[in-house]
Order: sequence, then C-alpha cells, then structure tokens
Amino acid sequence: MTLGKTAGGLYWMFRYLERSGNTTRLLDAGFRMSLTRSASAQNEWRSVLETTSATQVFSEHYEEADLIKVIDFLLRDRRNPSSVLSVMKAARENARMSRTALTREVWEAINEAWIQLRALLARPIRERDVPEVLSAIRQQGSLVRGALHGTMLRNDVYNFSRIGTFIERADSTARILDVKYYLLLPSISLVGSAMDATQWEMILRSVSANRSYKWLNGADINPVGIADFLILDPRLPRSLAFCYAKINDNLKYLAKDYGSRCRSHELSDMYLTGLREHSISKIFDSGLHEFIADFIRNNNVLGQHIEEDYRFYK
Repeated sequence: MTLGKTAGGLYWMFRYLERSGNTTRLLDAGFRMSLTRSASAQNEWRSVLETTSATQVFSEHYEEADLIKVIDFLLRDRRNPSSVLSVMKAARENARMSRTALTREVWEAINEAWIQLRALLARPIRERDVPEVLSAIRQQGSLVRGALHGTMLRNDVYNFSRIGTFIERADSTARILDVKYYLLLPSISLVGSAMDATQWEMILRSVSANRSYKWLNGADINPVGIADFLILDPRLPRSLAFCYAKINDNLKYLAKDYGSRCRSHELSDMYLTGLREHSISKIFDSGLHEFIADFIRNNNVLGQHIEEDYRFYK
C-alpha cells in the first residue's frame, strides 16, 4: 500500500502544482486589469497578494505594490515560500521522493517543468513578457496533469494526487471569491446590483471560468450569478461543489482499496452534503463572507485529517 511519506509526497506534489497554476491565473487577471484600470492598479495588486496570503511577507520587503514588484515576488522571489519558483521546486522534490510510485512520463513531465521554469524565471520578468511567461508556466503544469491522467493506474497513487489537487483548488477558488467580491463591493447595499462588467469578469478569469459562464448566462454578468457559479455549479471544474464531489469520490476509492473508512471520509461526506443542500439565496442570507470563511476552515480541517488518517509523516 502507498501510505506514509509516499502518500504525503504525492498529495503535496499536486497541491503545489495546482498552487502554481492558481497563482499564474491570478497574475494574468491582475495584469489584464492593470492595462485597463491604471488608476486602481495598486489596490488590484494588493488584492492579488491578499488572495495568495502573501501580503505580510511582501510588506516586509516592499512599501508599494506595483505590477513589476508583485509579479516578481509571486513568480520568482525565493523569500516567498508560495512563489511559483518555490512551489514548483517543492513539487519536484516531492515527486523525487515518491518517484517509484510514478510512471516515467509523470516523473519526466514534472522534472522538465522544473528545469524549464527555473530557466524561465532566472531573471526578472519584463512587463512585455508577462503574458508569454504566465502562459508557459500554465502549459508546463498542464503537461504534468496530462501525464498523470494518461499514464497512471487508477489506484491509491492516483487518488492521493487528485485529492491534493482539489483540496488546493477549492481553497484557491474560495479565497478569490471572498477577497475580490468584497474588494469590488464597497457597500453591502450594492450586493446584487449592476456594476462594471470588466471587474466581475476578472473574478471569472481568475478561475478560468469567463467563457464557461458566458456560455451558460450570455452577457448577464452579475455578482450573485458569479457567486452561484463558483460555489454551487457542479459542472464548473473549479467550483467548490465540483471540487468536493471529486474529493469525495477519491476518498471513497481509498476506503474501498484499504477496506476501512476514517474521519476524513465522514467529514468529506458532511461537507459535500452541506454544499448540495445550500442555495445561493441561503448563502447570501447568512452572509457570503461567513460562508466562505467556514468553508476555508473546514477545507483545512479535512486536509489535516487526510494527513493524519493516512500517516503522511510516519
């Protein structure tokens, strides 16, 4: 059985890989916004830092948040443990420790991704090169995930990898929605009102959901509709509901493989049921921020129980 350090290595390898992609999406959305809204650019870059939980570390080294400083800090600054360079190094190291559990294709993909990104981020990024660099980072991550889906057995190795992916993805979507929603709504009286579509589209771009939302809703972009889409729509690969359906499925496969259920399985069942029983009106009645804060806390608790139940550090 794949337990202990190997399970933890796979879980964290794919959490770090997902974190890298999430950061590049945030930066891409922020970059697009800065091109059209230069007057509010500093606030936007601070929201990106807050979403990635990097505000405090950034403030220790810089006084102002501008395009070049934030992009450099989140992409390549070794002082930032959540920079793309830092997390991809950690992903590659976890892959190396779990190498015997991976196919050759997955190992080669993550190793090549690390080599390419280390070269790509060896020097500060010029503003004109930002889109190309962000695209290259996302492509490298996609190659690793493609190798996983195309070559790995659907066994415990695969399940731990997928659980790590969706725990991290759910956390990122929740933080983006919480931080950016209230950044864009200066007054609670504006909830549900018509506001600048460009700003709301940025939230959707941050989770690669802009086109999908428009396919389903046309030009009707509104705050409540976006919140509903990112929280409760089971068709969107980055919604909270979708992520928890996948986490629940993979935990069930592990329970079947190992012949036992743990506390993490009970929590996953409970959280998924809670999402499915909620409506967006019920969420807004109780408070969107409060709902998201509870979700992030519960998601962290589930992650901790998974680590304990499968003895990641033993």
